[in-house]
Amino acid sequence: MTAAGHAVVVSACLLGIPCRYDGGDRTDGQLMRRLADTGTVPVPLCPEQLAGFATPRPPMFFAAGDGDEVLAGRGRVVTAAGVDLTAALVAGAEAALAIARLAGARLAVFMDRSPSCGSTAVYRGGGLVAGTGVTKALFYRAGIRVVTARDFISAAAIAGEDSR
Repeated sequence: MTAAGHAVVVSACLLGIPCRYDGGDRTDGQLMRRLADTGTVPVPLCPEQLAGFATPRPPMFFAAGDGDEVLAGRGRVVTAAGVDLTAALVAGAEAALAIARLAGARLAVFMDRSPSCGSTAVYRGGGLVAGTGVTKALFYRAGIRVVTARDFISAAAIAGEDSR
């Protein structure tokens, strides 16, 4: 399977949409060129905005576990002030999955280190640890491959590799 001609969910911040917690973006010109070169139709999503969070918003991190643990009912996502955002983050992930399914996406390119989109690493208790975000975990369970922008650019995603 190739990504060419298929819709691919992409973290909106990677496409230049200012939706990050700090009000910025993480525009990735190489990713945008790779999408264009492969004829891939990007479906920009920000699960945190779909959760109803404002931009900008307070940073959030895992107080326990990661995305897999949240979906299993054992993890929590909180702000530095201790506000529990777990249920809202799960709702945002579910909304993102519904949109991905409507678009027929079988692949997602997510911003790493995010509590929603993290593919290989997330923040837990102030430090970066190996783990997955809530949306990444939900997409994986639904059979949608999730890769980082670097993986997509290197064509690993197109060859069928998964970052997990």
